[in-house]
Amino acid sequence: MTVLLALLIAVAALTGHTWLNATRWLRRPTDRPDDVDEPVTVLLPLRDEATRVTPCLRALLAQRGVPGMRVVVLDDGSTDGTAEVVRAVAGDDPRVTLLTGVAPPPGWLGKPHACWQLATRADPDATALVFVDADVVLAPHAVAAAVTELRAARVTLLSPYPRIVVATAGDRLVQPLLQWLWLTFLPLRAMERSSRPSLAAAGGQFLVVDRAGYTAAGGHAAVADKILEDVELARAVKRAGGRIALADGSRLAICRMYDDWPQLRDGYSKSLWASFGHPGAAAAVVAALLLLYTAPPLIALRFASTAPLVSMVALIAYLLGVAGRVLTARATGGRWWPDALAHPVSVVVLGWLTLRSYHLRKRRRLTWRGRPVS
Repeated sequence: MTVLLALLIAVAALTGHTWLNATRWLRRPTDRPDDVDEPVTVLLPLRDEATRVTPCLRALLAQRGVPGMRVVVLDDGSTDGTAEVVRAVAGDDPRVTLLTGVAPPPGWLGKPHACWQLATRADPDATALVFVDADVVLAPHAVAAAVTELRAARVTLLSPYPRIVVATAGDRLVQPLLQWLWLTFLPLRAMERSSRPSLAAAGGQFLVVDRAGYTAAGGHAAVADKILEDVELARAVKRAGGRIALADGSRLAICRMYDDWPQLRDGYSKSLWASFGHPGAAAAVVAALLLLYTAPPLIALRFASTAPLVSMVALIAYLLGVAGRVLTARATGGRWWPDALAHPVSVVVLGWLTLRSYHLRKRRRLTWRGRPVS
């Protein structure tokens, strides 16, 4: 019983931290920004995105409140006609420049190399750079709001996390964990104030940086071989003396990251090993998550008839874990009912994906978009 009470207290404390992050410390950019009076370049890397890029690019061309905006698109070795789709959508819009990328040299992974090529070809006068992925669709005021928040927060890098669109059962089990993990375990206020590179998070789907600070940090050249180039870029910014911030971007952007379970499975498998680092650390974290969030409902069921008090305490611990998922969903525009009830199953799936990630990396079988990533 003592161990179970300790588990209950730990889950309650973590859910309380989720509440603080979600209601007090999470930045929320305005959805009615003033016009941005500085030149901004939006950078869009593409690799085999012919089926996705149209809504993304149309949304970029419909941006309001950024009269000095330019868009630079990089076709990174696509074989599905991505460049032709970009030309058809952009037409003769003078704001859009389409580049043909070159293969990454030794020591570079594909995504950071594509972003670096884009950054070096941005408008020379641009003082803010906005990196956007092809699976992101921005609201008409999104760029203006993000740049406004970047300046208001006085940070070098701002990561406004989009609302993740979920459709399949796999989406609903796994995708909400992205926001839940950083709202539950990352102290947002301390992250902004601290200069420690280890205390950093960012999402590369929609990323806004001050150009001078980006250059001082070494840009994507400083994270050339990093699979989690977004998080590593945030760390590089901190090492260079800059500050970073996360924001709720659910009113600014939506993102459908993966079309089906194989894509989702492989997308997480390629990078989870980099999130945890040493396999021992990964094992400890996954074991702790399983103990905190998966064991309580199992205990509640096991002792429902033989030890009602034990079962009740375990049930409360389970419901507190569910409450953390509800808080996260409500704070980031996600779906909470009935998905939050399956939180223990989500944690189990995360554990399996983590194990798979290390297994494939050990055998050098991790790839993404036809390129090796480890």
